[in-house]
Amino acid sequence: MMLIGQYDSPFVRRVGIALTTYAVAFRHEPWSTFGDVDKIARYNPLRRAPTLVLEDGEAIVDSLAILMVIDEIVGSHRASLARSGTDGRQLLRLCGFAAGVADKGVSLVYERVLRESAFPMWVERCKAQIAETLDLLDAERARRGTSYLFDDRLSHADVMVTTMWTFLTGALRSEFDWTGWPALAAHAAMCEALPAFRAVNQPFSAPGGN
Repeated sequence: MMLIGQYDSPFVRRVGIALTTYAVAFRHEPWSTFGDVDKIARYNPLRRAPTLVLEDGEAIVDSLAILMVIDEIVGSHRASLARSGTDGRQLLRLCGFAAGVADKGVSLVYERVLRESAFPMWVERCKAQIAETLDLLDAERARRGTSYLFDDRLSHADVMVTTMWTFLTGALRSEFDWTGWPALAAHAAMCEALPAFRAVNQPFSAPGGN
């Protein structure tokens, strides 16, 4: 099994953390979607990361789809990050918001780095989407009395919220006052101390710099 992509991406990282948490053996190819597109294209014509290449050579794309496949491969008895029933629906809801705000963060990074002059209306729209979604997620985390988002065990939602937070605060350090979301900050700090998060980690670097 091979995971393609760099760990400064919150989406690649969430997959790497899940594989590491489940003790699934995999090879990591930290290929850049800028500098290594020809390598990625051999497996994924979209040239996107993450891409997970299974033992039979089949490539799976989109981090949520990849996690669903991984959970199925390891089986319900080992898929400790998954949830079912009402918690399963809430997990998908929270992952959707966290992944969405991470994606808006990527868009804002690209706008700042790849254009000669950032388009102000687009920048303000992205910043509003990010801030208001962080408000929602911070309130969700603050109102839950459990160690993690659902209980005393890590879940896919905990992973996505944390990888999103670490990415945003690294890539957009000067764009926001990050003290405004204390519940998310505390949650991310707790998760980042776990062995799987420490093992699957890469400081953010601007696109094109790899």
